[in-house]
Amino acid sequence: MRNQSFWKSSKAVLCSAALASALAGGVGYAGATHLEHVHAALALKLASPSEGYSQTGFAPVVKKVLPAVVNIASSKVSKVPTEFRGQLPDDPMFRQFFGNDPNRGFRAPRQAPQQREQGLGSGVVMTQDGYILTNNHVVDGASSVTVTLADKREFKAEVVGTDQKSDVAVLKIDANDLSPITVADSSKVQVGDYALAVGDPFGVGQTVTMGIVSATGRSHLGIEQYEDFIQTDAPINPGNSGGALVNDRGELIGMNTAIIAHGSEGNQGIGFAIPANMARNVMEQIVEHGKVTRAYLGIVPQDVTPDMAKEFGEKDARGALVADVSSGSPAQKSGIERGDIILDVNGKPVTNSNDLRMTISMMPPDSEANLKVFRNRSERQIAVRLSTLPTEEAAANSEDNGNSPAKSALAGVSVENLDADSASDLGISPNTKGVVVTNVDPSSEAAEAGLRRGDVIREVNRQPVRNTADFERAVRSSNKKPLLLVDRNGSTMYLAA
Repeated sequence: MRNQSFWKSSKAVLCSAALASALAGGVGYAGATHLEHVHAALALKLASPSEGYSQTGFAPVVKKVLPAVVNIASSKVSKVPTEFRGQLPDDPMFRQFFGNDPNRGFRAPRQAPQQREQGLGSGVVMTQDGYILTNNHVVDGASSVTVTLADKREFKAEVVGTDQKSDVAVLKIDANDLSPITVADSSKVQVGDYALAVGDPFGVGQTVTMGIVSATGRSHLGIEQYEDFIQTDAPINPGNSGGALVNDRGELIGMNTAIIAHGSEGNQGIGFAIPANMARNVMEQIVEHGKVTRAYLGIVPQDVTPDMAKEFGEKDARGALVADVSSGSPAQKSGIERGDIILDVNGKPVTNSNDLRMTISMMPPDSEANLKVFRNRSERQIAVRLSTLPTEEAAANSEDNGNSPAKSALAGVSVENLDADSASDLGISPNTKGVVVTNVDPSSEAAEAGLRRGDVIREVNRQPVRNTADFERAVRSSNKKPLLLVDRNGSTMYLAA
């Protein structure tokens, strides 16, 4: 009914306007045109062309940014599986051609046919001579890549290099008159800042959406191995990947990468962008060296919960707790110990374990990191000469290190003494001392804290545990939430249970 009323009201207005126009025409306006009659009858107040841009809009910013945002079309050839052997449909029509033999008729060709897959994305012009930044997933596996500029010129692009761990790719086109974007220091981005997402969603052409920065430093999302995302509510839709996220000055603060859609392909107001500092660092390494190398410290870091901070004598839950130190690593050689809390790197505060991981990863191998470390209720400085991240280390560092917060003391946990056979089954050293967890009640708060069946508890409240008697004594004597040192698959971590 509301729609019908609307249309009826609209018709009434149109009829009234027409009648007013006719009457006005009957009276007559010396030298007036028909359009002027309508304007006069409706009493419209028109803006003067000399007034220019709105003083509160983003048109000048967008005008500066658009030439730096490009469309990227990629294509790759894939084989189509065609083999089909088995029972024919039970239909007389099939039998008259193939008889009753179910293996006749449908046979795999000698060579499977191929089909070309097309993909669309966006990119950002970084240099006047044709270097373009985009996402790895936009060009991954592509046999050809075409870049279309804002002025509709098309270029075949070369993929200079990619980094799958951060989802960054660098392209190069043969041009020398491009309009590169201005890159901001993304570490200065704050929650609440304006954010404009510029790209080519759904391949409809350049599009701009507006929002704010909803959060910074987003990680543990399982999107990439290295995550330090800027979150925004500016709509980011399919095809926006690789496009620009800019501030209200038109400076690049991030590269649009992913959204949370919850089963829908549309925007839900939760989009993520790779920070400009990180993307630029990866790009510079690819252009200069053809690949990305990351520095290696050699620890397993954990977030510091309030309970852990209290146990270690820290008043604030800050920094990154060293849960384990790799043998022969730069950290071990420099004297870093399990139980240390790293508070800053080269004067930059460390807020959590991911912050430490990202800071180290962006440093060049063989550089020196000066760490402020909290140990035994006092702070100290330790200098570490970093090395190159081993390939297998990347996967190990991306695993869940048991950072789930604990809420109360141990309950619903069964343990038994650790012997050589059990240690072998669990993949840990036969010389390891401790008790093995044989059962954890899924509804218990110990399970919520992250304790699992098969974990080996080596310490309770920083005191060694050699057997079940030590364990029971330590738990009973504790008047607070026990701090456990747990060995899981040969790697240690702390749990405040």
